[in-house]
Amino acid sequence: MTGLLALRGLHVAYGTGPDTVPALRGVDLAVAPGGRLGLIGASGSGKTTALRAALGLLPPDGRITSGTVSFDGRDITAGPPRGLRGAGLAMVFQDARASLNPVRSAGDQIADALQAHAALSRTAARARALDLLGEAGLAEPGAVAGAVAHRLSGGQCQRVAIAAALACGPRLLVADEPATGLDGPGRAAVVALLDRLCRSRGMALVLISHDLRLAARLCDRVAVMEGGRVIEAGPAERIFRHPEQPRTRRLLAACPAPGRGLAELDPQAPALPPRRPAPAGPPLLSLRGLGKRFGRGGGGLQDISLDLAPGSCVGLTGESGAGKTTLARIIARLEDPDTGRILLDGTDLAACPARRFHAHPARGAVQLVFQDPLDSLTPRRPVSEAIAEPLRRLTGLRGAALAARVAELAGQVSLDPALLTRLPGALSGGQRARVGLARALAPAPRLLVLDEPTAALDMHVQAGVLHLLERLRAQLGLTCLLVSHDLEVLRLMCDRVVVMQAGRIVEDAPPDRLFAAPGHPHSQALIAAARG
Repeated sequence: MTGLLALRGLHVAYGTGPDTVPALRGVDLAVAPGGRLGLIGASGSGKTTALRAALGLLPPDGRITSGTVSFDGRDITAGPPRGLRGAGLAMVFQDARASLNPVRSAGDQIADALQAHAALSRTAARARALDLLGEAGLAEPGAVAGAVAHRLSGGQCQRVAIAAALACGPRLLVADEPATGLDGPGRAAVVALLDRLCRSRGMALVLISHDLRLAARLCDRVAVMEGGRVIEAGPAERIFRHPEQPRTRRLLAACPAPGRGLAELDPQAPALPPRRPAPAGPPLLSLRGLGKRFGRGGGGLQDISLDLAPGSCVGLTGESGAGKTTLARIIARLEDPDTGRILLDGTDLAACPARRFHAHPARGAVQLVFQDPLDSLTPRRPVSEAIAEPLRRLTGLRGAALAARVAELAGQVSLDPALLTRLPGALSGGQRARVGLARALAPAPRLLVLDEPTAALDMHVQAGVLHLLERLRAQLGLTCLLVSHDLEVLRLMCDRVVVMQAGRIVEDAPPDRLFAAPGHPHSQALIAAARG
């Protein structure tokens, strides 16, 4: 197997002695000069480990135990030499914001990379950094160059990371989940950017992604991984149209698509219960004239009014920065609105400031499932404690009754009881998502607010979480507000979809009608971007 980059019989393990865990088991991969390889598979299948091993970026407890890595015919198994990483091979990491230095400006970080590999003065390096930011599609390179990461949007951070990776003209770019967490237009922009850069520079690309739609748009070859092995590889069109392996077929089947129902995403899952008809009567939640401003002329919410009927599931979508998460946090009373009312069964929750809402009688009735379960869990406490904490605070349970309720909640979300003693970092993305759901369900809420609950999950795990949410809705009679950039997820799960732009609601319609004939230009743009 030859190519610009070639992995031959690569074995990687984590840990030592009896604690050794194999991560790769004889992986063979090759990327041709100018070629585009999509590496897909479930979480934990070894996708990122394979490329981190190739670039010499394994964590301290990881090591190559056998096999070889070569670049342009040169053996780099022991790690790329200093001049090759950055100039020959470069990587855009999965969490672009976290990969940037939080206290140095974007422009300075790119200039640092340029000076490390090229004989440039500081002035020349900064000027080149501005050129790279412009090439990465940033509308105001000067403003972005002077900003630190937390002042930039997710899409801007992604483009800064791409500009930094391109700084030294690599022949191969590794992009690890480059569109995770971005809205439809943001994903489309990243696809167009990577395609344009590869064409203009003659650069090879390895795309690591759980988004099969992204891989189909960008890659000419695809390799499917499972359990640290490549189980299928070949031309992208053949893999996506005529997969040979059952695991590949399951991955493709789990990808939401027009005309495909929720039950079809995982045919092996238990049959879903029928949805309950929405009861007649007043709404469970009514928002009236909600407003929120951030800083001088900053973004926020403007005159938000919305009703949620008992037992319904309403989707909330829109571009990044539209105000979706802000609205979710205000409804859950983690932030205060500047104006307006939040009526839960007629009681105005906004009348109680967020700092005192922990003692409000309705505290347990509204629960929020956070976008990133790992960030919302205490890293040094077992996940059983995360589920038990709201029970202690809101229900007063203790001792055996508390332990029994935690076990009951784990069963309710199909979480293996053996995992309750583990730390959050030892769980997979899907397992952490179930812990987040169990914690939110602990005080028996009437309204569940879910902020991008499947954004970072592979398609098969996402299908399992969506099935779980549908069963919980039917069994518990939950009312849900589902915030998501993924329009296909909203089509599958929601009775209505609300579209936001710049802090306002611009459209509210049933999903079938919205996707067939969107009425607002912003809705039209979102749907067009999702369809590619």
